Amino acid sequence: MADPPIRWGILGAGAIAATVGADIAATPGNVLHAVAARDGARAAAFAAAHGVSRSYGSYADLVGDPDVDVVYIATTHGQHYDHALLALEAGKPILVEKAFTLNAAQARQVVDTARARGLFCMEAMWIRFNPLVRQAVDIVNSGRIGDVVGVRADLSRHFPYDATHRLFDLLAGGGALLDLGVYPTTMAWLFLGRPDTVHAVGALSPTGSDLTSAMQWGYTDGRVAQLYCSAAGDSPFAALVTGTAGWIAIEPRIHRPVRLVVHDPSGDEVIDAEPQIGNGYGYQVLEVDRCLRTGALESPLVALEETVRILEVLDEARRQVGVRYAADEQE
Repeated sequence: MADPPIRWGILGAGAIAATVGADIAATPGNVLHAVAARDGARAAAFAAAHGVSRSYGSYADLVGDPDVDVVYIATTHGQHYDHALLALEAGKPILVEKAFTLNAAQARQVVDTARARGLFCMEAMWIRFNPLVRQAVDIVNSGRIGDVVGVRADLSRHFPYDATHRLFDLLAGGGALLDLGVYPTTMAWLFLGRPDTVHAVGALSPTGSDLTSAMQWGYTDGRVAQLYCSAAGDSPFAALVTGTAGWIAIEPRIHRPVRLVVHDPSGDEVIDAEPQIGNGYGYQVLEVDRCLRTGALESPLVALEETVRILEVLDEARRQVGVRYAADEQE
């Protein structure tokens, strides 16, 4: 007899909920069971458009639904902390959209709560599951390009200034670092680990959110990372991993790579991605599925300690650039 499907509840009815929700629905063994939004009519419209069984005008009502097996938190950054705790306290496993929370202190409390309650918890850092990114990690670990000496990574996109847009709204957790910079930060972390020093510069929007940020990471053994993100202009650059015997270019966009170019003493090899299934989020849905069915409380590919420590680095970068959230004052 086939295992029963995993029934997902989604907090939030915006664009990312629709995009990831489509991949959840397309993943065998998983179904969209419920969606909630502050506006019940919006949740009902989302449910009708995406084939969701139930809709709620209250987040508390969704996490209280006994038929929801896991909650995907797709609200804005500034709401992740409260909604993660709401779901965990209702006994629900959670997948939390990136950035996981506004800062490391919030992340630590969510992680500690999940562990105390014995519930699965994961940040939806989907590039960690991308097959090309996993292949790049494997190539580096094989020693093919020698010892890694540096990483350069960038994700930028032009957002016309609008003080009410989530990217410029500090209450919503606005800023390029949490929205875009979390990707190059994660990419560098995959190949270099936690930096010993962080130096950051940037420019602020009129609301005080970070518009552009650049980070230089240093390591006591001489390795470096150069990371950039901006909401002020587009960029085609993705990531470059440099080693003592070659390099790997992850192209063309860090969050949606389509090829690797691997250079070693024998020359260049181009590795093209397999045709993408859905919107590319299905790989992380499969990992949540695997963890829930096997009783795992976290994924080895998105270790909760790394989620917290990456936010510690982003906290320091924000401090140097001059961005403060109200949540920072509560630490």
